[in-house]
Amino acid sequence: MAVKERKSRAVTEFGDFQTPPALALAATRVLHHLGIRPRSILEPTCGRGAFIAAATAIFPDAQSIIGIDINREYIASNVATNGRGVEMRHGNFFKVDWTSVVTEVGEPWLIVGNPPWVTNSNLSAIESDNLPAKSNFQGRQGIEAITGKSNFDISEWMILRYLDWLEGKAGAIAVLCKTAVARKILLHVWGKGGDSLRSARIYEIDALEHFGAAVDACFFVLEIEPKAQTLSCDIFDTLESEACSRTIGFLDGQIISDVAAFKKYRDLLGPENRYVWRSGIKHDCSKVMELTNTISQGYQNGLGETVALEDAILFPMLKSSDIGNGRIRCRRVMVVTQERVGDDTSHIRMKAPETWNYLKRHAALLHKRGSSIYKNKPAFSVFGVGPYTFAPWKIAISGFYKKLCFVKVGPVRGRPVVFDDTIYFLPCWSEEEACFVEALLHSEPAQGFLHSMIHWDEKRPITVEVLHRLSLHKLAAMLGREQDYEQFVAAAPHHSRQAYFF
Repeated sequence: MAVKERKSRAVTEFGDFQTPPALALAATRVLHHLGIRPRSILEPTCGRGAFIAAATAIFPDAQSIIGIDINREYIASNVATNGRGVEMRHGNFFKVDWTSVVTEVGEPWLIVGNPPWVTNSNLSAIESDNLPAKSNFQGRQGIEAITGKSNFDISEWMILRYLDWLEGKAGAIAVLCKTAVARKILLHVWGKGGDSLRSARIYEIDALEHFGAAVDACFFVLEIEPKAQTLSCDIFDTLESEACSRTIGFLDGQIISDVAAFKKYRDLLGPENRYVWRSGIKHDCSKVMELTNTISQGYQNGLGETVALEDAILFPMLKSSDIGNGRIRCRRVMVVTQERVGDDTSHIRMKAPETWNYLKRHAALLHKRGSSIYKNKPAFSVFGVGPYTFAPWKIAISGFYKKLCFVKVGPVRGRPVVFDDTIYFLPCWSEEEACFVEALLHSEPAQGFLHSMIHWDEKRPITVEVLHRLSLHKLAAMLGREQDYEQFVAAAPHHSRQAYFF
């Protein structure tokens, strides 16, 4: 049991997924096949040394091979030296003087390995000190940092350091990592112009087979050379693939998942100023704010309570799973306490006293909502509400489901349907407009354009940022329906909506 507990702690705290020797050997052979011939090899988090052993076998002419790890047991038990000049050192990645390490011997360098597959929030949750010094290295601002977008993979931070070490030098970086992390690194490099990047390749691997991890992962290879530049990355289906299956690239400030498809429909690139994608309502307390209609007895909340509430601020709702599976039959209602973010909520006490008392009874749960967006806001506040929330018709899509399916949603018993915050939607003011917008989005050009930019291995592959890149105006013109577009835009009540509140 003690051994299992130590292993579990290692995986949790250090992202300790040890590389199978066969995988390390196959990956290192890829590097040799590419013509990479390092003089110096470094594995900054070498673990039991699978990559050190592979590098020793594949690159016999390397003058220096260095492996460093925080786990003394791994260093002591490592037998990968094979009688050659391999140096194993104990060290904490976040405390080692890496500049001095990479100046000990000459270039070209190969920095190889399998950096930890764990996020900074995971480590913070268990009060680990195996963390980089805190800094907003991704440049997140405002609401992005507040709502968690500043969370990052430790491997992302580490690989960026590898790039720092090789600045002005020749060499290669070759790591096993999440595919999403590889793209973030590319975005960072390409966002700075792609300078010193000679080539980039992603070889997909089966993380479930090799590590028991249900995540899209890859062997990520970057060749570094001063004054070189590339803004593309070839994708290979396996380590054994001779030809790439597609190429991703950096165009118009974005990482494109399929460059060829994007170029075909590049003219559809936004911005779109008339139709604005919105997110559903964020409340962070589903047990209180979402209820099931029990018909005869009123409503039942997530706490198992049956309550009788006024209909005044209850709205039929759909969740991401409903939209993702094409279900538009509302089985729940949501308590929507405001018409706009920041609105005073005290009027509920007079207009809907049972609902007010219900919210007061559960004020402690609502007060515990962790996000700082609720701080200094009126009692029982929600986020992501505005006139668009109460549009009678909507075209919605789930951010979580891995299919590009847009769903038309109309009112239920005269009330507009609302969504949870994992759904994105376009508000429409008539059924005819909703049918028009739905047809545009399901057209071949729209589907091809969006597919070219969506990375389906992401946890939330469809984002509002991607959706906003498609100009419906340009799309309507391409399809010969610009007149319809202008007609619906002119008819939309941009600054008004039917009064559903009291």
